Amino acid sequence: QVQLVESGGGLVQAGGSLRLSCAASGRTFSRDAMGWFRQAPGKEREFVAYINLSVGSAYYTDSVKGRFSISRDNAKNMIYLQMDSLKPEDTAVYYCAVKVSGAIVYVTSNYGYWGQGTQVTVSS
Repeated sequence: QVQLVESGGGLVQAGGSLRLSCAASGRTFSRDAMGWFRQAPGKEREFVAYINLSVGSAYYTDSVKGRFSISRDNAKNMIYLQMDSLKPEDTAVYYCAVKVSGAIVYVTSNYGYWGQGTQVTVSS
């Protein structure tokens, strides 16, 4: 089992920045890759960013490219999501998760061990 705890969410004005953190504990050695997802009210959970924990390669959904950056600190069992130039449409609960199966990095069902989420609200 892997336990994940997200933090760093909050209320920010449009154009502002936030840095989300995700702390992993438990069977952390079983992780190869992780991702960030978000879910806005009334919408399905959607992929945001992916990172390969070994080589650090990353992949982003088109709507956040150039604004968000995912990173990891393997020594601390942490991943981060730096979010800049935030927009009201970025408002959602953000979740981190461990990629557990499949080859496609943006498919939600390929992830397991979800955290409880952290709320990000961007005001206009």
